[in-house]
Amino acid sequence: MESFPFGGKRSSKAVCLEELLVAELGLMPKWSNSKSNRLYGDEGILPVRLQVPKVQRPLLEQESLLCLGPYLGLEPQQTLELMCLLGVALGLGAVLLEPLRDSLIYLCLQALYLSLYNVGGDFLHSEWDVLLLEAGVLAVLVAPLGLLHSSYRYHDPVSFWLTRWLFFRLTFCTGVSKLASGDPAWYDLSALSHHLENQMSPTLLAWYVHQLPDWLLRLGAVVVLQSEIIVPLVTFFAPIRRLRLFGFYVQLFLQLCYILTGNCSLLNLLRITLSFSLLDDDHFNSNSSPKKKKGQDKKPRSYGQALVSYLTLLVELAVYLFILYSFITLFKIQINWEEKTLSSKTSFNQNGFNAFLEVFQELTIWIGVLSFTWEAVSAMLNCVCTRGIASKLWSLLQWAVITAAAAAVFALSVVPYTSMSGMSVSKVLPAVRDAYSAVERYQLVGAYGIQHRLISAEGRPEIILEGSYDGLTWTEMNPMYKPGNVNAVPPIVGPHQPRLEWLMWQAAQGGDDTSPWFTGLIQRLLQGKPEVVRLLQVDEAQYPFSQRPPALIKAKLYNYHFTDPAKDKTHLQNWWRRQYKKEFFPIVNLDDPTLNKLLEESGLKEKFPVQPGSDTPVSQVLSLIRGHVKGLSGSLVLSTLLATLAGIFLIKAILSWALGNRKPRPASADHKPKKPKEPSEMAEKSQAPATSNRGSKKDSNEKKDTDRSPRKRK
Repeated sequence: MESFPFGGKRSSKAVCLEELLVAELGLMPKWSNSKSNRLYGDEGILPVRLQVPKVQRPLLEQESLLCLGPYLGLEPQQTLELMCLLGVALGLGAVLLEPLRDSLIYLCLQALYLSLYNVGGDFLHSEWDVLLLEAGVLAVLVAPLGLLHSSYRYHDPVSFWLTRWLFFRLTFCTGVSKLASGDPAWYDLSALSHHLENQMSPTLLAWYVHQLPDWLLRLGAVVVLQSEIIVPLVTFFAPIRRLRLFGFYVQLFLQLCYILTGNCSLLNLLRITLSFSLLDDDHFNSNSSPKKKKGQDKKPRSYGQALVSYLTLLVELAVYLFILYSFITLFKIQINWEEKTLSSKTSFNQNGFNAFLEVFQELTIWIGVLSFTWEAVSAMLNCVCTRGIASKLWSLLQWAVITAAAAAVFALSVVPYTSMSGMSVSKVLPAVRDAYSAVERYQLVGAYGIQHRLISAEGRPEIILEGSYDGLTWTEMNPMYKPGNVNAVPPIVGPHQPRLEWLMWQAAQGGDDTSPWFTGLIQRLLQGKPEVVRLLQVDEAQYPFSQRPPALIKAKLYNYHFTDPAKDKTHLQNWWRRQYKKEFFPIVNLDDPTLNKLLEESGLKEKFPVQPGSDTPVSQVLSLIRGHVKGLSGSLVLSTLLATLAGIFLIKAILSWALGNRKPRPASADHKPKKPKEPSEMAEKSQAPATSNRGSKKDSNEKKDTDRSPRKRK
């Protein structure tokens, strides 16, 4: 438990969840700072100065803090860098210093990242960006407000319930989207085999897992669907503690598998953080709670307590049996004892699943309403039981504010929750839909599962850029963090999230070659801008056009597959095998009319030369920092920051342990110093005759009377 300034205490769960959330909110500004100049700088792919509205609007109507740049004498690029540095400073400070884990700090981080999101375009409009923004809103509600010096946090269960509701929506919608989209790979249970090579950043372990028997990979697909659909339904809001712990460990195991086979992304870290909402204080305090002495008997339970315990155990066993029953019947699990294999096949089609979803969509919302009401009423009763009229009124006031805010967030979240495929948003009250439309630009709640893409059985589509000086000899320009060279080992990327590679991966799957960012990428590579070249390769020796930019560039689309040593005898030294599919982008040069037309349509055509920035002290500091990090990759910058934080926490833990061992141990009850007796007592004791061990009851009563004498009480 963590003490407040006025003696109140916060739960260990609250402290742990705040530390994890502030670490997540601090990660993104750090990451953005390492690449903001390359993506949004004046020489970047999408210059931020072209994204800022030309017509100035009132300050309160602005969607980004970039509007404050002119008041500070800064250009849009410098303002963007300053926002990233502020996010770095606030994030690091909040992670290292406990007093900075405050609602106001979270609110500042939320405003900074929302500003980046609104001007970031395609690079920042991913599912994990939406999730980070919604988690930031919840962090403002979960964290204490230091200005109020509040020592009563009886409303914590209400704000924690919102975190659990977000985790449920994220997990359930992710699983439902796989089947609601009609993806045939998930209905025939071959999705996991294709997913291992089709995911954004497969690891070396993914290649080895891909070599496992087909029946085992199909069983893995069943486990994924069960973990994301059935397990959240029956465990996340269960009143039984062990069921919630079961749900936590299932989700933790699933995310660790994703990390090991697909690199550690921000989405995985956020999911693990949100999963802590399934735990309670007893789980955090189990290691630090004092152990019972040997021989200490437990208090006998009453008949009613024993009956409740047995009923709870029966319900828990019934839930486990239901999970096992659905696992076997829904996917027709059969064991072949002769071949020592398992066979699995879905026993339902898309129409049957949509019927199931239509029923359980409304049911989950009502379960959420009942669960939220229970937490709110329980928190209110705890406030009523507070001692003192002033503290009781103050805690009730806080409860009312937090509960009203939580109810509003819950109501708003129902709209995107019912907007995915297979669900009906028409059942939501019109007033709630109107309220959601009014605040949608603030990204208070998000929709999850809507970005699911069908898994292709034809392989992993990849865009390969090629450059040439004469149009005859072409050389590939392979990025650092995506498959290109078939001999290259799958890289370790996480926890860094390469945005350019992510968009190229999405564009390859969607086949869209007219996106503004792709046109800007082609233009900057033809111009040889070092900021953009470093997005592909930080090491100049690995970039074939480091001395002189190419005169011509084109893009091809290939289908990549993991090699199979048993089948691909000629690919024993390769990790990938690929097959040409089609041309993705035609051959262009800087003066090509096709390229100029695409630049004009995307709003990237430079009509006026870039004006030199102002030479203020702030801009000089920004230029100095930019010069130090421009040659570093985003993965190196983020890994260095995380390693520094880990080192600081390790040193603090060692110092705390060393200083704790030096503290004098408190004297035990058997060795407590005795109070010196008065001389008169000692004289009286010396004159009294010694009594034998066989003293009678009368002698003992006389001794008690002597202890109660006035002289003894002095």
